Amino acid sequence: MKNALAFTSIAAVAVAGGIAFATLSSAQDSGRTTTTDAAATEQAVPSKQITIWRDPSCGCCDAYAEYLEGNGYQVTRIDDPNFDRRSVEAGVPEQGLGCHLAEIDGYYVSGLVPAEIIERLVTERPEIAGITLPGMPANAPGMAPEKTGTLKTYAFGEDGVTVYSDE
Repeated sequence: MKNALAFTSIAAVAVAGGIAFATLSSAQDSGRTTTTDAAATEQAVPSKQITIWRDPSCGCCDAYAEYLEGNGYQVTRIDDPNFDRRSVEAGVPEQGLGCHLAEIDGYYVSGLVPAEIIERLVTERPEIAGITLPGMPANAPGMAPEKTGTLKTYAFGEDGVTVYSDE
């Protein structure tokens, strides 16, 4: 009888220990999942911090910065009369220079690129150095109150220059 009671007690402790272990493991796993989900969500949200190097006398660059701010970006403006040299050093093709150079989330953006194209860039994260909208198109943000018509934006990087967007 004593043996049966001892065996039952040991079995009860073993079952209780197994339940406690399973509950603890489950709690730890769901804690990891929550942390992992939060990290994935943070990575999925594109940065809204953008730095623009611009010629100090360029009014369209100020208008463009205000346009970006109106689209939720936090813009840092840096006066740089040699932004074109900085642009070429960043990989922007000389024939594709825009009126300023910006950097956002590891990418370079040259020119008056519309916000929705920048957002697609930092969300899709292609393996390129950046994008450029050459020159100062009259229908681009910063030159016009809002984008009208189509604008051709180019991607540049180690693989050369390709069309990124034509919209």
